Amino acid sequence: QTNHHSSTMATPGGAAPATGAPGAPGAVSVNPVIRGVEYRCGDCGSKNLIKGGDPVRCRQCGFRILYKTRTKRLIQFEAR
Repeated sequence: QTNHHSSTMATPGGAAPATGAPGAPGAVSVNPVIRGVEYRCGDCGSKNLIKGGDPVRCRQCGFRILYKTRTKRLIQFEAR
């Protein structure tokens, strides 16, 4: 009989599974990125990190008008 319950996992082709070591080929890096969008309050000007499902409201003063801060990435549009 063949033992189907093995303590090590093998990928197709006999390669070892990725261990997650940084710089290793095929490794998946787990980067603790905070998901959410940064907004500024329209009343007090404080920064707020809003995630999906969070109420749209300033955490400091409770004001409901928030302005999205500009991205720091370079965005280039092609004009025709």
